[in-house]
Amino acid sequence: MELLFSYLFFLLKVLTVLIAVVVGIVLITSTAKQKKDTYKGKIIVKNLSEKLEEISLGLKSSSMDPKSYKQLLKKQNKEKKKEIKQKPKDLIYVLDFKGDIQASGVDKLKQEINAIIASEIKCKEVVLKLESAGGSAYSYGLCAAELKRLVEHKISLTVCIDKLAASGGYLMSCVATKIVAAPWALVGSIGVVAQLPNFNKFLKKLNIDIELHTAGRYKRTLTTLGKNTQTGRQKFVSELEELHKVFKGFVKENRPKINVNKVATGEVWQGDEALKLGLIDDIGTSDDYLVKLSKKFKLIEIEYFEKKPITARFA
Repeated sequence: MELLFSYLFFLLKVLTVLIAVVVGIVLITSTAKQKKDTYKGKIIVKNLSEKLEEISLGLKSSSMDPKSYKQLLKKQNKEKKKEIKQKPKDLIYVLDFKGDIQASGVDKLKQEINAIIASEIKCKEVVLKLESAGGSAYSYGLCAAELKRLVEHKISLTVCIDKLAASGGYLMSCVATKIVAAPWALVGSIGVVAQLPNFNKFLKKLNIDIELHTAGRYKRTLTTLGKNTQTGRQKFVSELEELHKVFKGFVKENRPKINVNKVATGEVWQGDEALKLGLIDDIGTSDDYLVKLSKKFKLIEIEYFEKKPITARFA
């Protein structure tokens, strides 16, 4: 029995060494490959019009008799041949943005907008399906600036909100030519919030002193470990109020008809109420909006995809 345990222990050590060697080789290879790659990602293009047509045909094939379905296909093929000879349908580009607290999807959004602008292929409209509860004001400010590029290039932008576009999410939305929100979607939250704990009293009980040195009166207004002062608190609050003022000004600039003082309370609204307040322009889901567009235009979905290196996947 002792011999068996010794053998198993030896086998386990050998296996551990082998796994470590294999993982090391994989990581080194991946790092070397990553350094060689100058182009990290690619744009994936999908024809949404064809996808919608396939779904429609699938339903019709199950509900129609074979003869009628065959006649329908012949009719559609004839119409397609006519369309080829005629002027091609105008393009609608469709993008998707799901935002987290740091708006980490901004790089993806930037690459998609770059592709649209750089292609120089005239499109009728860009539709952005947006979902975000907001987060970092500066990160979402960058997102809004990226979307603004489309408007500056005379490209019509429609933002569709199915669930939520609050705070930074609405900051992005308001640059659009048109905002469409689902009946139960939450819209607004035009406000600024910040909070942080302070452990100074707790650390004092443990006889732990914290030294914080700054150059510049307001270099650090509030701290989590040091002792906060009333002057620091007042400055911190004034900075929040200034940021809120900038937020309100940006909304007013992009949606001049809105009563910004009425909506910039940090509240959120839904459906009809959001429409009355001028926060949105129409009520409906993104799917409904796209299906209507597909009858007249060619819908193309654009997505920037970046393959993560194996080191990032392990992390």
